[in-house]
Parts: sequence; structure tokens; C-alpha cells
Amino acid sequence: MPRGGKKGHKGRGKQFSNPEEIDRQMKAQRELEANGGVEKEEEKSSGSDDSSSEEEDVNKKKSGVEGLIEIENPNRISQKSKKVTELDINAPKELSRREREEIEKQKAKERYMKLHLEGKTDQARADLARLAIIKKQREDAQKKRDELRKEADESKTKR
Repeated sequence: MPRGGKKGHKGRGKQFSNPEEIDRQMKAQRELEANGGVEKEEEKSSGSDDSSSEEEDVNKKKSGVEGLIEIENPNRISQKSKKVTELDINAPKELSRREREEIEKQKAKERYMKLHLEGKTDQARADLARLAIIKKQREDAQKKRDELRKEADESKTKR
């Protein structure tokens, strides 16, 4: 007996599909393709509209564990690919949060600079006041220099 207790498949008999069953499956597949994936009218007319939409959901091919587990997640969004013809080129592109914040920051900076140049911000007022003080100090210093020159010229002329 092999290790692990697993038996091989080599000694088993072969199973063959019934040709009639294969023909029946092929015919059903061709009908489904000819109808474009739409079920037969008799099956649709037997159920109401609500039940047919439920049947369509059940008939969808599910990959992985989806076929085994019913998922009730309202946040789960199925990814649907769009065709090129369905895309709207002229639609406005939605900006990301970072892009929006960057644009708002630039606009706020431009508004501030405009107000600053007009002298309406606190910083601009403080700058203007400081400039006025400096101008006055420079004028006073210039007056003193002029007086000292005059005194120096007068003292030279007196000698």
C-alpha cells in the first residue's frame, strides 16, 4: 500500500459520454448562441419579470469562491468594462482629492497676493507702516547731513 493512503486512478474503468447526450448539449448550445444568450420565450413567460431578473443573476458565470458563497456586500461594485463607443470624451474629468487641494491652494495664494498688492492684508499694512518709518528716518538723516555740510561750508568760508 502506498504512503499516505492515497490510491491511484490507473486501475479504474474509463467513462465514455453518451453520443445522444452530447448531441442534445450541442443543440442547446447552438440555440443559446442563435438567440444571443436570451432564454427561450416559454421559460420567460412562465415567470414574472422579477423572477426572470433573479434567474439572470443566478445564470451569470461566477469565478472563484463567488459560485459557492452568496455575497451580501453593499459596498462591492462589479467592474464593468466600457466600450470605446460608450466613452464620453467631452465629459469633465473628475479630479482627485490631491489635485483639487492643489488647485484650491494656488487660487488662495493668487487671491492673497492680489489683496497684498492692494494693501488690504495685515502683512501689507505692517510693511507699509515699516516703509513709512524707514522713509522718515532716511529723510531726517538726509536733513542732518545737509545741515552738517552747510555748517562745514560756512566754517571754511569764515576762515
